[in-house]
Amino acid sequence: MVELVLLERIEKLGQIGDVVKVRPGYARNFLLPQQKALRATKENISLFESRKAQIVADNLKRKSEAESVAAKIKGLIVTMIRQAGESGQLFGSVTARDISEAVSKAGFSINKGQVLIALPIKTLGISTVHVILHPEVTVDVFVNVAKTEEEAKVQAQKLKPAKTEEKVAAADMGDMPQPDADLSEEFAKITK
Repeated sequence: MVELVLLERIEKLGQIGDVVKVRPGYARNFLLPQQKALRATKENISLFESRKAQIVADNLKRKSEAESVAAKIKGLIVTMIRQAGESGQLFGSVTARDISEAVSKAGFSINKGQVLIALPIKTLGISTVHVILHPEVTVDVFVNVAKTEEEAKVQAQKLKPAKTEEKVAAADMGDMPQPDADLSEEFAKITK
């Protein structure tokens, strides 16, 4: 195991300034070349401590920029026209690269490494994909995969009412009556 000082937040690993132990390959092939960490030597730790305020300030600046972009991207629907069979299976798939190009055409600069997709999309319909703008800022983008533009418009119309229904359902949850205290007491007596 190799000890490193993190220069930025790494999901499932630690925050800025944390000293963590990782496997040598992860350090050598990812964290060190990407300048996300420094080896935890006495010199590097003292260097980090002297530059910590600047590193944290830079991180906050990048995070605020990412949050402003996230507010603009939130709810973005990108349309992908693909050939598909009768059952809705695509001839090929929609990958992170395709999605990043479509989002870039919509006016937002992202690369394929920022698109978090578990498996390539292989069916027609609307899928949700996560875009990581900053280690602490993630936004959802809707990918509308259809055979034709007309079919894409119909699918998009189905998505818009569903989004408003979610907002209405969330608002209705606040209006739900709370359970009576008397019933809680009765239940407590029965369970004793």
